[in-house]
Amino acid sequence: MLLSLENVTKYYGGTLILDHVNLKLEDADRVGLIGVNGAGKSTLLNIIVGDLDADEGVIARTGGKTFGFLRQNSGLSLGNTIGQELRSVFSHLLALEEEMRRVEGEMASLSDHSTGAYHDLAQRYAAMQAEFEAGDGYQIDVKINTILNGMGFAGRDRDTLIDNLSGGEKTRLALCKLLLEAPDLLILDEPTNHLDFKTLIWLEEYLKTYKGGLLIVSHDRYFLDSLVTSVCEIEYHKLVRYPGNYTKYVALKDERLERQQKEYDQQQAEIARLQEYVDKNIVRATTAKSAKSKRKAIEHMELVEKPNPPVKSAKMRFTYELEPVKDVLHVSDLSIGVGWGESAKVLFESLSLDVMRGEKIALIGANGVGKSSLLKAVQGLIPVRHGRVEWGKNTKIAYYEQEDILLNSQKTVLDELWDRYPHMLEVEVRTVLGNVLIRGEDCYKLVSDLSGGEKAKLKFAIMMLQHANVLILDEPTNHLDLMSKEVLDKALGEYTGTVILVSHDRYLLNKFPTKIIEMFPDRLVSYSGRYEEYVEKKREQAAFAAASRPVEKKEEKPETSYHRTKRQRSEDAARKRKIAQLEERIAAAEEEIAALEAGLADPEIAGDYQKLQEHCALLEEKRVQLAADTDAWCELVEG
Repeated sequence: MLLSLENVTKYYGGTLILDHVNLKLEDADRVGLIGVNGAGKSTLLNIIVGDLDADEGVIARTGGKTFGFLRQNSGLSLGNTIGQELRSVFSHLLALEEEMRRVEGEMASLSDHSTGAYHDLAQRYAAMQAEFEAGDGYQIDVKINTILNGMGFAGRDRDTLIDNLSGGEKTRLALCKLLLEAPDLLILDEPTNHLDFKTLIWLEEYLKTYKGGLLIVSHDRYFLDSLVTSVCEIEYHKLVRYPGNYTKYVALKDERLERQQKEYDQQQAEIARLQEYVDKNIVRATTAKSAKSKRKAIEHMELVEKPNPPVKSAKMRFTYELEPVKDVLHVSDLSIGVGWGESAKVLFESLSLDVMRGEKIALIGANGVGKSSLLKAVQGLIPVRHGRVEWGKNTKIAYYEQEDILLNSQKTVLDELWDRYPHMLEVEVRTVLGNVLIRGEDCYKLVSDLSGGEKAKLKFAIMMLQHANVLILDEPTNHLDLMSKEVLDKALGEYTGTVILVSHDRYLLNKFPTKIIEMFPDRLVSYSGRYEEYVEKKREQAAFAAASRPVEKKEEKPETSYHRTKRQRSEDAARKRKIAQLEERIAAAEEEIAALEAGLADPEIAGDYQKLQEHCALLEEKRVQLAADTDAWCELVEG
């Protein structure tokens, strides 16, 4: 067992946050922690790691177990380079290696190997060598490179100062460091924020084989589905644990609440029946005894707790009045760039796209490829350098933009909506805002003072009033809580119009799209179906790892394209053979080094100065060879 919480209660001032929370975490648990914003998730995590004291209850942490907690941009030493920061995780092993080199020198300098001093050094060296091997000391650089490459730092100079990293990069580096530390309980708070698909998939696969326990707070439902085996929800200050992943939790919670409500209603009906009998018969001599018996039955009854009312969720429904033509959108040979002159940069070029009425299209691609720019370009919000955009007759667009630039930050929420639809009555405007949970005094907040989630809901309120037959959405789930995401899923699933969506939310992408379109700087590749079908097709094509390969230009001869592809395949095969050869050499070198290090304690070697010198020289040669082969292996894997 890693941890046990019994009846943990926490107040902030006079406000109850956690009420008699019970939780046990075992060594191999994979637990998702969810709850609306302000439910107490962060409070619970801080209590678990000991940064915060509970007001009541018992907290038992198993001795010797390590807890690692990923906080945003935390755990890093500014002033260090990327390499220094990650090597600091292995400071004990690195110091041990340095001490081993020193002891080797001392042993080599002693001419009489029969002395107690030499024997003591040999024993000490053997113990250090065993500890170094047990800690995978020879794999330090391999581990660091594997983690950095997987988390998106493959092309980053290891000498880059942490101070020069962006906020998102610092968070990713903090996660790299935590993964290398490999605590017994790994606690992750929103680890998937701002990760692209490639990094996200790598992190998922890495955590699936993580040896310790996992406690994950995340709004990424697909991530939770892939990793967790139980879900803990904090609601109304209580914690309820459900077996299974996120999708299973949704079903089990509905079943639990339905069952609890039924049991409560049945018990209340029984209490009412017994109480009615007591009231009628308690004063009658012939039936008083029976009435008292039933009154005791009521008093001793274990009461079923009345279910809390469901947490209020937003209401979203997108409708339209006018049906567009069949060919909704035609884009041909479109090119977009930023800057001019020498600083000009082409985002994408020669893109073509056709969208038909009723299609639900999800646009995906690497960060920075220009997905958001494409959405703006087809609406005429940014200039195009080349190409044509044609919208079909009777199309009406509602646009959810990611940056909030279409909102007036100096208006109140009420005025922002009302000024767009001045014909509406105030009560009608407030009803629409109420549907997205912006109520009461919140209607008079300045738009600039809204949280990310509140701004998102305001934009959805605007879209619902537009009655558009085409919805264009750019990362609509970024600031939404889990419940609001479920509401949006349902609204988009029920919408019969056309949708063009950019999103990293794989759960959403697996719900409603009829087509996935992957974007590259020079082409769009279409896949029918939803996200998991897209992934499967990519696997079948063996193109998932090489998705950025450029398309052969039309003017090139087929023979040229064929020979280049053949050469690329040959080079790839040669690289794989070289990697396999290096892995064999590395494994052999590690075995030889282990044997040579063990030989230092052999009296026959230790007692002969010349043999010892030769032995140490060979050992150093093998270590140099191992380091060179490891570096070569890393370069090939990164390439």
